[in-house]
This record gives sequence, C-alpha cells and structure tokens, in this order.
Amino acid sequence: MVRPGMLISDRYEIIEKVGTGGMADVYKAKCHRLNRFVAIKVLKAEYSEDENFVEKFRGEAQSAAGLSHPNIVNVYDVGDDDGLHYIVMELVEGITLKSFIERKGKLDVKEVLGISIQIAQGMEAAHANHIVHRDIKPQNIIISREGKVKVTDFGIAKAATSNTITSNAMGSVHYISPEQARGGYSDDKSDIYSLGITMYEMLSGRVPFTGENTISVALLHIQGEAASLRDLDPTIPISIDKIVQKCMQKKPERRYPNVSELIKDLRLAITNPNDDFVKIPPMVIVDSPTIHISDDEINHIKSASKENQNIYHDLDEPEEAEDDKEDDEDDEEDIDPKVEKMLHIGGAVVGVVLVGLIVFIIFKVFIGGSGSDKPVLPSAEPSVTQEAAPSPATSEAPSVNVPDVVGKSLEEAKTLLEEAKVKYTIENEYSSFVKAGNVISTDPKAGEEIPSDKEVVVTVSRGTQKLEVPNVAGKSVEDAVRELEAAGFAVKKDTANSDSVEEGKVVYTEPKAGSETEKGATITVFESLGAEVKYVYVPDLTNQTQADAESRLKSSNLVLGKVRYKNSDTYKEGKVIDQTYSVNSKVEEGTAIGVTISLGPKKKAVYKYYGDAVVTYNPFDFEDESGKVEIILSQSGHSKTVYSEECTYGDFPLPLSDIEGYDESNGTLTMYVDGEQRGDSISISFTKVEQ
Repeated sequence: MVRPGMLISDRYEIIEKVGTGGMADVYKAKCHRLNRFVAIKVLKAEYSEDENFVEKFRGEAQSAAGLSHPNIVNVYDVGDDDGLHYIVMELVEGITLKSFIERKGKLDVKEVLGISIQIAQGMEAAHANHIVHRDIKPQNIIISREGKVKVTDFGIAKAATSNTITSNAMGSVHYISPEQARGGYSDDKSDIYSLGITMYEMLSGRVPFTGENTISVALLHIQGEAASLRDLDPTIPISIDKIVQKCMQKKPERRYPNVSELIKDLRLAITNPNDDFVKIPPMVIVDSPTIHISDDEINHIKSASKENQNIYHDLDEPEEAEDDKEDDEDDEEDIDPKVEKMLHIGGAVVGVVLVGLIVFIIFKVFIGGSGSDKPVLPSAEPSVTQEAAPSPATSEAPSVNVPDVVGKSLEEAKTLLEEAKVKYTIENEYSSFVKAGNVISTDPKAGEEIPSDKEVVVTVSRGTQKLEVPNVAGKSVEDAVRELEAAGFAVKKDTANSDSVEEGKVVYTEPKAGSETEKGATITVFESLGAEVKYVYVPDLTNQTQADAESRLKSSNLVLGKVRYKNSDTYKEGKVIDQTYSVNSKVEEGTAIGVTISLGPKKKAVYKYYGDAVVTYNPFDFEDESGKVEIILSQSGHSKTVYSEECTYGDFPLPLSDIEGYDESNGTLTMYVDGEQRGDSISISFTKVEQ
C-alpha cells in the first residue's frame, strides 16, 4: 500500500495523496534525484496484474513522455517498483476545468476563447507527433494558479480503450465522438469533436446531450441534434456558435480538417466575434426521396458489437491536484460493454425498418398507383388521351401556415396561433433547455401548410424535472451507483474520511439525500476511507524529565511509548537522552514515541586500603636534615604517587591513610627522597568497594 513517507524506486518520496479514480491513485511526491516535486500516478492492483494492459499502458505513456509543450502536462518517467506500476508527471497546482465551470456556472466568451486556444495548441502539438488523446473533457484539463491551461493524460487513453476492462475504468459518455460511440476508428478529428463538447459546456454551463442512461446519451451523440448555443443564450456571438457547431458535426469530414484550422478561427473570433466567417461543409445526402442516412453510417452502427473495442476509458484525473486528479475520472455516467450490444441491436432494427420502407415505396409506385389489385403493365397499343371528366365539387377546408412559436411564452404562442387562425392543443413535458412556460416544439413544425381544421400540438416546457435524491448512505458504492442511476441521475465518485462508516461504504452524497435536484444532474457519492489519518510533527524531548516529555507528547496528540534507561556522562540522571522518532519528523496522530532516560554517570569500582600504613623507616640521620619525600604505589603493572611532601627528621615515622588502588591484588609502597629510593618497600592489600 502506498503511504506518505514511502520511497518508490529509491527516488520518489510520497508526500500525500491528492486524487483517486477508477484505475489509479495520484500522489504528490518529491524526486530526490532532481530535487523537485512531481505528481505520480500509481495503477491500482487490479490493473497492475493484467500484463497485456500494463504493456500497453507503459508503451503509450512512454510515447507521451516524448511530448513537451506549455499546454501539456509533461510525462517525466514511467516505471514499476515491486509490483507498483506508475507514471511520473509534471505537478500542476490548480483546479480542473470541470471544477472551474461548476464554480462559475458558465464562462465568459473571452475566457472560453482563451482556454480553448490553449487546449487546441496542446492538441496540435500531440497530433503533430501522431498522438491522439481520445478523452478530451474538462476533467482532463487543468488550470494552473498562474492561469496556464494544460491538458493531461495524453496517450494513455489508447492503452485503456485497446484493452478489455471493466466498467469502473470506463470514461465519460458525455464527451465521446459519434465514431467512438459506435466503437469505430477514432483519430485527431475525434479530439476536435470532444473539444467542441467541452466548449459547449463552458459557454452554456451544461453538456449538450443528457439522458436517463449511458445508452441514450451515446445514441444522442450518433443521431441527436444539440440545442443551438444562441437559442440558449442570444448574447453568444455567431462566430463562436458556428465554431462549436463545426467541431460537433456528426461526420468527421464536416469538422475542422485539423486543429490548426480550428485555432485560426478561434483567434479570428477574438477580433471579429460577430462576423459569420465559419464555413461548415454541406451534408452529403443519398439520392433518395425518403432516406437521409448512408450505408456507411448503418455499417458503423452495426459494428459497435465488436467486443475488443471498448468505447470509453478513464485513467483518473487527482481530484484537482489535482485538484481538484484526477480526476478523473468516474465523475460522469460510465458506459459498460452492454452499450455496444444495444447499439448493435439498434443498428439492426434501423436496417430492418429501412428495408421495409423501401419495399413499401416500391409497392406503392408499381402496384398501389393503379387502384387495382392487379399490377399495371405497359400496353402494346398506342395510348389514347381522353379529356378528364370533371370531378364533383369538394368542400375542403382552406389551408393555413403554422407560425413559429418555439421558444416563446405560452401566451405569446396563443396570440400568434389565433392570429394565424390555427387550431391547437397544449401538451406539457419536462425540459432541461427550455424555460418553464415556453414552447419546446410544435407538430407540425413552423412553416408547414395544414388544413385550417387540423389541430397543431404545442408542447410547452414544465421546466427541468426535479427528483428526490435517494438515501444511499451506508451502502456499497456499487449498489449506490446503481440506485442513483436507476433514479435518473448521473453519478460522480469521491472519497471522504469517516469514523463511523466502514471503508468502502457510502458516507453521504452531494446534493444530500432527500433534497430535490434536476433529473440527470450529477450526484457525488463519497466513499469512506475509514477514520481520517492526521499527521503531526514530533517535538524535541531531549533534556526533559519523563513527566515533561509525556506532557509535550500529549499536547501534540502523541503518546509516550517504551521507556529505556542507560548511564550518561552528558545528561543528568532522570533526563531524556534520545527518542525513537527524530525531531520534526511527520507521523500519524496517536503514534507512540519511545524515549531513553539517563541514569547519570556509570558507577565505578573503587579499591581502598583500609587502615594506616606507617612508614617507620626514617631516611634522615639528623634533625636538621630535610628533603622531598615521595611514596609510590606499585600494583598490577600500574604506579602512582600517594604522598609527596617536603619532610624533616622529625616527620618520621610517617603515617599514610585513604590509599586508593587499582584492583584487589596486593601492592607495594616505596619511598623516595629527592628522587632516590630509601628503605625497603612495604606490602599492602586492597578491598573492592562501590563509589
């Protein structure tokens, strides 16, 4: 398990966890070799055990490591250490574009242009090196504290999509291109589509396609039409609206041919926002009176069942560093392999319907037109033109034109319909795009000519449907996600510490359970990481008494651990000599810190001669004689002076006391006068005592 303080490959010291996702965890780390902080993304165990995936993951990351651009999060290193597979990347302090949008609701047009140009410049550099991102979305865009925009996870997407992985590693369905939704080939134009979706969200505050489940969203990417940005907000300049439309074309050939062309239009939009200069290639329509879909389109839809082409991925963005990481990731509705099967079935149904339609047209043209049950064959006789008999008088109702009332309030719509003498009925339905009380659509559509006695169905918005958030606290994350998705919500996963909810279970949701929010809104599920681990710094306990050391530890939310004792010539008895954790080291709260207490200096054995040794021999012959008298103790190869004084004849016999020896063996006392030995040596014995 990766923990703070751990050293990976004897180089990267883990500082703290900054994000988590479906496939990897992201940590802030310090590279001791180059003395810099980095972000290190560590694959989770379930993916590290898949050798094929690890090889693709390493290969794509190594390719991305060759990229160097101011708008790309640089990859520094790829490696593994004792089963841990990791990528080392540039550490960008800031927040994800997704978080930025959520904070502001929607962005100013100038902000959108500035951010989009920087994203596109990063894409341009990658595409020039034949690297396609395949997962451009706001969660993979980081805005640094200095305002620099950087794209992360380049090249890694291919490793995920080329491998069969479970749905918890699938990416966001809201940003995929139609060709990715079909499970088909994706290239640099797929990135352009995803950037268009991202720009749409920046400008409107919402994604263009939402649905009750991932399948419905994927199908909308293939065949749905997004509401025009200018319909949502008329203040958006026409050039910006057209740029986004061109990026989001269903057919890749109708999008920008490359990112460089897109950047040119984005820069032109800065100076000429209201000019209609964006040219979208026309739609190529099959030569048929009723069918506006190509065989190639049908084949693409049918091919979505190929099992070896997983549609989406998510390699964990660090919840914003990172912030915001991470992450990545798992924050939108995830698509699973059932999508491809459903798309395959849907494609087959479309094919059957089209064949039936063609047969019906043929039948009507060649058979139904005669008004007879028999087929009408060409006649061999020359035709005779007869003057048509006059038809009986009819009383058909006069025709009227349906006025354009879409987007108008119901009262305005009624006025226009009544002025046009059009009969109508009102129906109501929920809408995330049209304000409550305004018209969503009419059937027939505006401009159509209808009999005056035919009623037009006017569909009026009820506003966004509000749903109550279910209470999933205490349930497993998997069960919670299923319940929330079944209730009509998108789900994003995050983590939180909890002292009461066991690890892996849901602590709470945001918005909270019981509150009402829009249908299709994203509910964040917070998974328990267990009790929160807090870190503190170890105080200096040296030269403190045991009681003082225990008090200092308690004030730092630490406890006194094992106490040892030893002699010390430096520290006084009862004082702390050293501690088991160094001063200012970072440890978890509650850690036991052991100490060593001084016993003072070590006691030495002392060898004493008890009693008085009397030197009876007088080295002087006369009373007026004197000299320096020294008594030398010799014992076990050692010697020392035990007496040294100026003496006269009258000082003898000379008493000696309190003589300290070297050991318990016998020693001898020898007298010297002015350096010359006098008399015989005296033998004395010693007794061992403790000082």
